[in-house]
Amino acid sequence: MDTVKSINKGYGKVDEAEDLALKRKTRKRLFLIGVSVVVLVSILISSVVAVAVHSRKNNSPNPTPSSVNELTPAASLRTVCSVTRYPASCISSISKLPSSNTTDPEVLFRLSLQVVVDELNSIADLPKKLAEETDDERIKSALGVCGDLFDEAIDRVNETVSAMEVGDGKKILNSKTIDDLQTWLSAAVTDHDTCIDALDELSQNKTEYANSTISLKLKSAMVNSTEFTSNSLAIVAKILSTLSDFGISIHRRRLLNSNSFPNWVNPGVRRLLQAKNLTPNVTVAAYGSGDVRTVNEAVERIPKNGTTMFVIYVKAGTYVENVLLDKSKWNVFIYGDGKDKTIISGSKNYVDGTSTFKTATFATQGKGFMMKDIGIINTAGPEKHQAVAFRSGSDLSVYYQCSFDGFQDTLYPHSNRQFYRNCDVTGTVDFIFGAATVVFQGCNIRPRQPLPNQFNTITAEGKKDKHQNSGTSIQRCTISANGNVTAPTYLGRPWKEFSTTVIMQSVIGSIVNPVGWIAWNSTLDPPPSTILYGEYKNSGPGSDVTQRVEWAGYKPIMSDDEAGRFTVATFLRGADWLPVMGVPYQQT
Repeated sequence: MDTVKSINKGYGKVDEAEDLALKRKTRKRLFLIGVSVVVLVSILISSVVAVAVHSRKNNSPNPTPSSVNELTPAASLRTVCSVTRYPASCISSISKLPSSNTTDPEVLFRLSLQVVVDELNSIADLPKKLAEETDDERIKSALGVCGDLFDEAIDRVNETVSAMEVGDGKKILNSKTIDDLQTWLSAAVTDHDTCIDALDELSQNKTEYANSTISLKLKSAMVNSTEFTSNSLAIVAKILSTLSDFGISIHRRRLLNSNSFPNWVNPGVRRLLQAKNLTPNVTVAAYGSGDVRTVNEAVERIPKNGTTMFVIYVKAGTYVENVLLDKSKWNVFIYGDGKDKTIISGSKNYVDGTSTFKTATFATQGKGFMMKDIGIINTAGPEKHQAVAFRSGSDLSVYYQCSFDGFQDTLYPHSNRQFYRNCDVTGTVDFIFGAATVVFQGCNIRPRQPLPNQFNTITAEGKKDKHQNSGTSIQRCTISANGNVTAPTYLGRPWKEFSTTVIMQSVIGSIVNPVGWIAWNSTLDPPPSTILYGEYKNSGPGSDVTQRVEWAGYKPIMSDDEAGRFTVATFLRGADWLPVMGVPYQQT
């Protein structure tokens, strides 16, 4: 997120043994129950083909699952690829592989994933090689972001491949598996998009960077992997709608009044989060009464790809350091003595030469991360523009009774599934931004006074591909001023073409401008109709929707069913990981 006047995008527990076993299992075909026959095609791809044929621009009758199998290999490939945003690249890339001469759509889907991995591997070292061609630290920083994200994208696509080969090979693909596939491929799409954002940032202060040879060379090299990843995501996304067409319910609970916890957190870890006295693996104390004096020393002790919860206790104090838990740090629980007592503080920022992605005071990327009773601050101040306090790309992660404090770009839920409960978030421009599938419940969201001539925007959601399942849901939260705020304040603005944000059952203070929302670059130019923005049963003086914006993609009064799509039960895909974490939450 850049300043208001010059905006550019600044852009369950995990078992390693099971994860490795996934890659060793031999695939067996899944079965779809047809009208009168059992079709030897997986539910996954038979559904895709059914949707694809249905959407073809001709007058042929809707196909049955059995008629799908009658397609020739070439027709099967065209049909599968017809659901994607880039059908030409889908067909050309898969048809080059020897095993593509098949009518089995499941095989074609797997080949689409192979194409993505092969392409990403071919460009994985390019950012590092390009960095050797320049002495400019700002360019090197952007290229470093891309290199890290390429590596993450490869892992996420490989994870998708592994999920197709579970158990004894006889498991019927269900809604949870489909949700996993869509989440990981959505994250891989976001990884590509964030790299582009980091390169685009280069033009903000030095216009010659915008068309630099290095930047253009990397963007050109990314075209294929970007399209191939989108193609695989589209196939999975179409499956969801087709399963629904077949009468298989994906999301069964949409009531908005029951109180329960999503399923992703089992009772054992619930007790862990709620316990008053724990025995941590490592205790951090700034004055020497623990095992180590810094959070980074504790992070160094975390085992790679840990299969059991690794607990870090950070005693009260202010720790001035930048902390990164990379993608190998699984199942980590870090807690403190309170969000106003245990503080981790940093000051990295864009103005001083760091890419937005790397400005975070604290960043986490590994699966199954939890944080409780800790405050994260970026002290760079409003003059330094983009300065992230906390960034998360951790799938199945939970943040409970924490605070995130900064100005522009405070909190960055980058990708994957995340849940924030009873947290405080303070900032100015786009201070909750990213492309995660994220729900905030019971949080205090507090805009503060920005720079002169700036306005506040609480959210800036970054969904770029229509098939991503990402979006921001703010439920039962309180939006109020942090101090004396005279600048215009808005609930958010659509950052990307398919930006998705919903605010529901929350108390909205008078600080929010009556129009509610604002377009990305101008109050005069509406965002594309492809966005999905909405409000549902909010209260407070700022909740009046009579003067709200009139955008094609905005719903000032959502129905129960529309709002139900953004509850924990539905939006976090049942969230069967949350009960494990032990955080109180409302499922609907």
